[in-house]
Amino acid sequence: MKKITFCLTGEEMRESYTYNMEEAGITANQLIIQTYNKKGDFTLGSTGFIVIAIVTSLLSFALAAWLYGWVKEQPSSNEQIHRVSGYIRQGAATFLNKEYLVLAKFCGVCAVLIFIFLPSPIWKGHILLNFQMALAYIFGALISAAAGKIGIAVATIANAKTAEAAQKGIRLSFLCGFRGGAVMGMAVVGASLLGVALVFWLTGDTTTLLGFSFGASSLALFAKAGGGIFTKTADISADLVGKVELGIPEDDPRNPAVIADNVGDNVGDVAGMGADLFDSNVASMAAALVMGAALDQTMGGTKNVSMVFCYAALGLLASIIGVATARMGKNDNPTFALNSSTYVTTAIFAVLTAIATAVFHLEWRIWGASFVGLLVGVIIGIASDYFTDDAKKPVQLTAKASESGPAFTVLSGVSYGFISTLPALIGIAFSALISYKLCAPLGGDYAMFGISMAAVGMLSIVGMIISNDAYGPIVDNARGLAEMGDLGDDVIDITDSLDSAGNTVKAVTKGFAIGAAGLTVIALLGAFISEVNEAAVAKGLVAAGEKYLTGFDVMDPIVFFGMIIGSAIPAVFSAMLMLGVNRNAQRMVSEIHRQFREIPGLKEGKKDVIPEYDRCIELATTGSLHELIPAGLMTIIATLLVGFIGGVRAIGGFLTGNIISGLLLANFMSNAGGLWDNSKKYVESGHNGGKGSDAHKAAVIGDTVGDPFKDTAGPSINTQITVVSLIASLMASLFLTLSLL
Repeated sequence: MKKITFCLTGEEMRESYTYNMEEAGITANQLIIQTYNKKGDFTLGSTGFIVIAIVTSLLSFALAAWLYGWVKEQPSSNEQIHRVSGYIRQGAATFLNKEYLVLAKFCGVCAVLIFIFLPSPIWKGHILLNFQMALAYIFGALISAAAGKIGIAVATIANAKTAEAAQKGIRLSFLCGFRGGAVMGMAVVGASLLGVALVFWLTGDTTTLLGFSFGASSLALFAKAGGGIFTKTADISADLVGKVELGIPEDDPRNPAVIADNVGDNVGDVAGMGADLFDSNVASMAAALVMGAALDQTMGGTKNVSMVFCYAALGLLASIIGVATARMGKNDNPTFALNSSTYVTTAIFAVLTAIATAVFHLEWRIWGASFVGLLVGVIIGIASDYFTDDAKKPVQLTAKASESGPAFTVLSGVSYGFISTLPALIGIAFSALISYKLCAPLGGDYAMFGISMAAVGMLSIVGMIISNDAYGPIVDNARGLAEMGDLGDDVIDITDSLDSAGNTVKAVTKGFAIGAAGLTVIALLGAFISEVNEAAVAKGLVAAGEKYLTGFDVMDPIVFFGMIIGSAIPAVFSAMLMLGVNRNAQRMVSEIHRQFREIPGLKEGKKDVIPEYDRCIELATTGSLHELIPAGLMTIIATLLVGFIGGVRAIGGFLTGNIISGLLLANFMSNAGGLWDNSKKYVESGHNGGKGSDAHKAAVIGDTVGDPFKDTAGPSINTQITVVSLIASLMASLFLTLSLL
């Protein structure tokens, strides 16, 4: 008879434990962990940590409300800025209202289908569970929509406040822009943590939690795609006609598309990116909770679920501290101020979670995995900064190449964009490998749980990341408002400095979002396997305690079938979105030409001659809403077809191919687009011939190519791979029993 005797850390051998290993039927490591989870010297239990998460969420809402009030109280007296800001606010609200009306219909159809089929068809007698799942889906979509609305509401006020604050100096102007963005950061992360905590607390069902996550993801997919199509339609059109054809300044009020461009900054980079990171944060927690709950059920206790909520709450608390203390230093460098806030928040999270791990006797290996994820997120951000910052060689060399014509601009950007994918993908690969190996000795499925906690760690400071990201479009709008309000060259120089920092940090946050999406979907792949195994036991396909799936063999033709199809989806998805931008931008260019041709005195800039801004806003809105649905539906339908044809093995391959090609394309397009954008700005600042030169015209064309790369297709891929992963997990039971192969 094989026995094992051990004692827990800090206990004497007289309190040791002896077990019959043959009767236990598990490994020594699993037995130790099971005893440790049950014994626990000091623990609040999962309910206690859920309460802490809810309280922290409410604290973030309180900070968001205070920041909103502070921004709103800043003086604003310029009538021209007030009028133009009103156009932007009205245009953004109009677009969001129309977009959400379309998405409400889509979500309504999805909710009905979920009610009928998930987690199992209602004719099998689980009507209450199905209703719970549909309700969770709607709740996720509603919270995601509300987060976008909040972000737009403050961003369209903060832009005017930031512009006028620049008259008093860069520090106050920076604070207006950052605190405006921080309202979005605090609201989004507070809402995501609160939503996950409430759904899990009220239902205790991780499958329902995946339904909540799917609601957030499906709305985010279309919100990001729709906002991206809108913003790049206006941006490309305004640049091509204004800068290239007519040689007028970027934010010249004569340009009929200039207000639509400013509206697009908000609906794409504020509402869209907010929905994207809201989705990633919810999905990472959902995946970790699926695996953590499964481990707790096997091992006993609630330590793994508790750890997810503990770390998520401390991440939000670290972001609250970082946002509340953010200031510009004596060097008046906004980029340094934004990056310093991120690094301070990272350090605070590392310290707080280490203290919590020691106090609550959590597992140090899991802490190590989450810290690795966070560290790699910062490294990916630094790599993205290198390839997109105009102080670095790639941007400067691309600007130099522009002297030889637009073909060389495009070739340079594509080349550096592809090179930039290597450090990010290496970072994701190493973080997954290290967290897996770090947690594998714990036994069971702790290795995959370690990867999921690395994703939670990487997204732990997402409150600060969103704050930095939303800062970008606010100061970009402020720069345009300063020019339209005739605030003078000194003010424009200040807003240019703030805008340049926003572009640099925006590239970092996009790289961070892509890295976080990578770890999240790897964790969701683990969650999919857990859902399949649970469904297989319930349907009697395997005995309790056995596994139907442990992984996927790429030499299996069914797995390979799914992998090939899955790898093509991100490319087709991206192409459909960019073709949508292309078609919509062509229509807007024609409208701009019409206005310059038919409105007397507009081209000459005669006083009291105002373009028909609303026509361009309406055109961008209608076109983007028309274009956004097909691409999203294509990804969903492809996932369902592969699942019902090839079953769970084909879906495993499909997800693997989708993740790999999706991460590559997303990183390439985000960094290449950011590089082209900053190359154009580098030339405009007086280098390589300056404004009006041949290099400038070539750089503008490069930026035009890069716009839908970095702001439409690239960031939308993050959400696309999350959506298909969640669909796979939710449909696991049906794919298991209803596939053709």
